[in-house]
Amino acid sequence: MAQPPVLVDLDAANFESLPCCGVVNESHSGRCDKNKWLKTYLKKGLRAKVMLGANGRQCGYIEYLPGEYAWRGVEARGYLFIHCLWTHYKANQHQGYGSRMIQACVEDAAAAGMHGVAVVAREEPWLASAAVFLKNGFEVVDTAPPDYQLLIRKLNSDAANPRFKSGWEDRLKKYGQGLTIIRSNQCSHIAKFADEIAQTAEQDYGIKPTIVQIKSHRDAQNAPTPYAVFALIRDGVLLADHQISCTRFHNIMNARPR
Repeated sequence: MAQPPVLVDLDAANFESLPCCGVVNESHSGRCDKNKWLKTYLKKGLRAKVMLGANGRQCGYIEYLPGEYAWRGVEARGYLFIHCLWTHYKANQHQGYGSRMIQACVEDAAAAGMHGVAVVAREEPWLASAAVFLKNGFEVVDTAPPDYQLLIRKLNSDAANPRFKSGWEDRLKKYGQGLTIIRSNQCSHIAKFADEIAQTAEQDYGIKPTIVQIKSHRDAQNAPTPYAVFALIRDGVLLADHQISCTRFHNIMNARPR
């Protein structure tokens, strides 16, 4: 009988050798940037766990840290906040791996005396859907446009609930001229998408985008979208609030009035 996958904690000794977020290539620019980011936030209480199958192949990943350091547009002090929950490859889906990783986070929150666990979910790519969290005892406590949900698994019934930031439209107005790409190192996949879109904008549309790098959790918590760590904005209008392909970028640009 095959052995069940094991959860391995990422730490300073192994995160450069383990395939964080499914990126196997150790020289991948996004993975190198992510490793630098991990070094910083491990010192602030970040926990990341890789789920490895019997063949050493990554089949899951979860990342969380104290809510005051969350790289999302939330206020979640006192809670552990989940950035990422991934189950890699279709063969590993619907096997209970997501629930197992969530439970490990809940146990860490209880051991640390936190109020509970919080997470931002949606049905679009790059964030887990709410269903797996609802299945594990979470509840929705706040929403943000267009379809973001803030869920919590509360361990301290007397604690105040986390909440989304507000004023999204006002923050968008700060990017009123030209094409702006907001990017960060919190996700190892962002570098590829941001670089390709910047190159395509110049080559195909003659537009040199402004690149805004999210450098800290404070920047992220005050970004113009709840997802925070990537956005594409043109003349103050949000074109995309998560990583998109160049094909999708072309479709958006070609559909806009000239």
